Amino acid sequence: MQLKSFIKDFHWALFFIALLLSVSGLVVIASASSSLNVDYVHKQLIWIGVGILFMFIILVLGYRPFLNLSYVLYAISIALLLLVLITGVVRQGAQRWLHLGFIALQPSEFCKLATILALAHYLGGKKPTQDHRVSFFIASLIVLFPLAFIVKQPDLGTALIFVPIYFCMLFVWGAKLRYLIGTILTGLISMPIFWFMLKEYQKRRLLVFINPNIDPLGSGYSAIQSKIAVGSGMITGKGWQEGTQSQLQFLPERHTDFIFSVIGEEWGFLGAVSIVLLYLIFFWCAVSIAHQTTDVSGRILVVGVVSMIAFQVFVNIGMTIGYMPITGLPLPFISYGGSSIISMFISLGLLLSIHRNRSIF
Repeated sequence: MQLKSFIKDFHWALFFIALLLSVSGLVVIASASSSLNVDYVHKQLIWIGVGILFMFIILVLGYRPFLNLSYVLYAISIALLLLVLITGVVRQGAQRWLHLGFIALQPSEFCKLATILALAHYLGGKKPTQDHRVSFFIASLIVLFPLAFIVKQPDLGTALIFVPIYFCMLFVWGAKLRYLIGTILTGLISMPIFWFMLKEYQKRRLLVFINPNIDPLGSGYSAIQSKIAVGSGMITGKGWQEGTQSQLQFLPERHTDFIFSVIGEEWGFLGAVSIVLLYLIFFWCAVSIAHQTTDVSGRILVVGVVSMIAFQVFVNIGMTIGYMPITGLPLPFISYGGSSIISMFISLGLLLSIHRNRSIF
C-alpha cells in the first residue's frame, strides 16, 4: 500500500525531465572531453548516482526535517565558506574549493540550498502583517552573510544568484512592494561603489561583455569562440563530436561553463531549443507544486529553488550567446561538476517531497 502511494504521489514528469537533462549532459560531456585525457563521463555518472541517492533520502525523510534543521545547515555552510577563505584551493584566480581526500567540494553550491532552507523556514513562521520591518531586515541578513563570503572568494556569478532568490522568496511571502523597490534602488545607487570593489579580471569581463572585440585574444576570447560555436551549428548542428570549435579546442571550459555552446554547435538550433523547452517544462511543473501545496514554508521553498535554477539557466545560456557577462555558473543538470550535480538533485528531492506532502499541512 505504501509502495502504491509512493508511486502515485511521485512527480514522474519532474524526475524524468531532470534525468533526461542529465543524460543529455553526459552525451555532451563525452563529446566535449573526447580530446582530453580525463574520463569526465564516468566521474559525472558517479556524481549523478550520488545525487539521485540523496534525492531519494530526502523523499523518504520528507522536507520538513531539513527545514527544522535549516539554521544548523546554514551555520555549517557559513563555516565551510569561511574555511574556504582560509585553506581553500585556488583555481583560475578564485578560491572556491575544499579538498576532501579524493574529491574537491565547492561549498557555495550547497550554501545556496542552505540559505534557501533557512529563509523559507524563517519566513514561513512569520506573517507579513506582523513586525514586517524586523522580518524583512532579518531575512536580508540571512542572505547577506553567505553573499559577502562568496564575493570574497571571489565568485561574483554565484553571489549574484542570491539576488533573485532573495527577491522572489520575499515577494511570495508577501513583502511590501516599497521595501523591495527601496532595496533595488539602494543596490543601483551603490553600483559605482561595487565597481571599485571588483577584481581587475571581473571588470574586464564586464567591459568585454559590452564589446568582446576590445580584447579578442584575452578576456573576449571565450565570448567570441562561444558565439562562433553556437552560430556555426545552424539548424540541425554538425553532429556528435563534429564541432570544430570544441573538438579543435578553440572553446575553453567546454564541458563545464560553455557546455551549451557545444550543444548549439553539435545539435544545432533544434537541439538547443529542445534543451530550453525541457527547462521550461521543469519550471512549469515546479511552479505548479508551489500552487498546490498548503504549507507556506513549502511554497516559499519551491520558489527559492526554482529561482535559483532558473537564474543559472538564464545566465549560463545568455553568456554563451553574448547576452550576459561571462561567469563561472554551470548549466544545471548538464554541466560537469560533482558539487553542482549533487546540489541539483538535492533540490529536486526537496521539490518532489513537497509535491508528495502537498496536502498534509
